[in-house]
Amino acid sequence: MVKTVVIAAVVLACIFGIIGYPKFVGGLGVPTSLAQLEANMSHNIHLGLDLKGGSHLVLQVQVQDAAKTEADQTIDGLRAATKSADISVAGFDRTDPKTLAETDTIQINIQGVDQTKTRQFRDIVTDKFPDWVLTPVNATDYRMNMKPSALVDLKRNTVTQERETIERRVNALGLTEPTVQDYGAEDTKSDILVELPGIDDLAHAKELIGSTAQLKIVEVKNEGPWQTRDAALSAKSGILPLGTQLLNWPAGVGNSSGGWYLTARTPVVTGPDLRNARASTDPNSPGRWACDFSLSQDGARKFGAFTGSNIGNRLAVVLDNQIMSVATIQSRIDDQGMIDGLGSEQEAEDLSVELKTGALPAGIMYEQERTIGPSLGADSIREGVYAAIAGLLAVIFVMLIYYKRSGINAVLALVLNTVLLLAALSYFGATLTLPGIAGVILTIGMAVDSNVLIFERIREELRAGKSIPAAVDAGFGKAWWTIVDTHVTTIVSCLFLFLFGTGPVKGFAITLVIGLIANVFTAVWVSRTIFDWELSGQRQITALSI
Repeated sequence: MVKTVVIAAVVLACIFGIIGYPKFVGGLGVPTSLAQLEANMSHNIHLGLDLKGGSHLVLQVQVQDAAKTEADQTIDGLRAATKSADISVAGFDRTDPKTLAETDTIQINIQGVDQTKTRQFRDIVTDKFPDWVLTPVNATDYRMNMKPSALVDLKRNTVTQERETIERRVNALGLTEPTVQDYGAEDTKSDILVELPGIDDLAHAKELIGSTAQLKIVEVKNEGPWQTRDAALSAKSGILPLGTQLLNWPAGVGNSSGGWYLTARTPVVTGPDLRNARASTDPNSPGRWACDFSLSQDGARKFGAFTGSNIGNRLAVVLDNQIMSVATIQSRIDDQGMIDGLGSEQEAEDLSVELKTGALPAGIMYEQERTIGPSLGADSIREGVYAAIAGLLAVIFVMLIYYKRSGINAVLALVLNTVLLLAALSYFGATLTLPGIAGVILTIGMAVDSNVLIFERIREELRAGKSIPAAVDAGFGKAWWTIVDTHVTTIVSCLFLFLFGTGPVKGFAITLVIGLIANVFTAVWVSRTIFDWELSGQRQITALSI
């Protein structure tokens, strides 16, 4: 009785998992029509790129962008360190490499170092910039090259950070089981593979993946604005004050009529200081959208200290070196801010995703772009279903002919095994791919094999002269360890496939493992319960149809 209740509960849970379990546990609800049933199954059984269609992208990380950023930060550090040490330097610049191949590097050039403080200058470089090699060009000029080991680490870290950032952004799109992984040879790996199952707006996805979204909040100097950059430079006699820069606030962004602003080069807070961001409506412009953001504890401390001591001055919110808004500091602000004047809800949502997931450390270039149509996936599903049905019918026919009424026992266990497999894919949110369908078909064969072992053991016991109940009991008992042995060895093989295989191979391994576990339950537990139920209904057991 207990076994029957457990089996009934498992079957009910499987059905709910496949067609839509109740809403109070997070499901879509029990379907009331055929259309809703199809919609629920489509939602619960996730299909991979090869079945659902979608996009396949290979992105090349422009690691030279990260090297340029590192060189710029090094130049800023050198400028500050030499100024603090009262060392006169005429100027700094760097090379602009287009790639960072094995023989390429990035170089910083330093001109006009005070000859009387050469030793002090070299000590600064050695102590504060250990990843760089300083080489004299002449008595006053030097060049700095990044060490090969440091350049390798920079490349590796850039690709890793790029992949993790893209993965967070892709996951924010709400796709089912997207793939984001390294691509290419291990020693020269700078490419990233992105697969987006079921994506219906590739242009939007590419825009969201590739945007940099570098947020800065900078001080606006109390000058200007100017209508053009040339007008701004003319007002400053062609030379900007030390530590400042000119940034544009385009017309139509927020409440701007267009203009160039003189801002501090060093930001008050930056993107890494963000804790969260979300889309919201703009309270100052009905019908427009904004992006609220909150700062981390360290960012709030810096922001609060600056705004508290600069009341009456102006701040600019800068995104990717473009001003989004300018505001006057009315009071101390600690951990909250807003980017207003956004045109649509989608723009606000995209910006919040970009800010939350962080800025890309380097640009990307699309090397490959392939779109797989849903019709190809539909053909694969149809052919796979035909193959599974044909195999299932053939197995059912053989089992019924060869094992008579006991074959019905095996068929019921086989059907339940398939139901358990599909329900597990639904509950675990796993993705069914074309290799996964192959795993389902292989599971059918494994399930039949287990029943054949049990039935043949029972036949042997009957031929040895045992009673029918004793033969059934001995048949299941002796076949148990053989079933365990075959399933464990197959699961171990699947483990290696999962550890060392790619996405489709992993899908095959996962599907097969789930099917094998379900098979142990159906072949041993369910099949034995059916035998017990059949034998218990007979007062005197004289024959067993097997």
